[in-house]
Amino acid sequence: MSGESEESRRGGSRKPIELKVEYKRLNAFFADYTRNISNGGTFISTDKPLPIGTEFVFRLQVPKLEEPLSIEGQVRWINESGSNEVDGPGMGIRFIYKQDAQRRAIEDMVEGLMVDSLGRLLTTKLLAFSKEAWDDEEGAEPDVGGERK
Repeated sequence: MSGESEESRRGGSRKPIELKVEYKRLNAFFADYTRNISNGGTFISTDKPLPIGTEFVFRLQVPKLEEPLSIEGQVRWINESGSNEVDGPGMGIRFIYKQDAQRRAIEDMVEGLMVDSLGRLLTTKLLAFSKEAWDDEEGAEPDVGGERK
């Protein structure tokens, strides 16, 4: 990595949370866990990350919801197994929203998880910072090493 900060690479503040994630790779199904989540994305802890740029649908099991939430995402960066990254091995996922209603539903769900854990005031501040960071990243595409251009 270059001297890029974690907040910059991720596109904003994330709430530490472990949620079960299920997804399909080739013809095999995987069940891994998130390490953190924000309105714009999540980090999936896995020793076998998908290649950068891969778009896929995953199912996120959220407390208080009867059925898992299906979300489309794109792999934006990876931590290789054995790296010294704070999160350990896995992949940073940016959510892909097809409709504004879907975006609002996911943002509301994430905000609810954050309020339950951090309280309303801190959540409001983190989400404002996160939105600014994601807006700044809109034009940035990762190169093959996972760094922002």
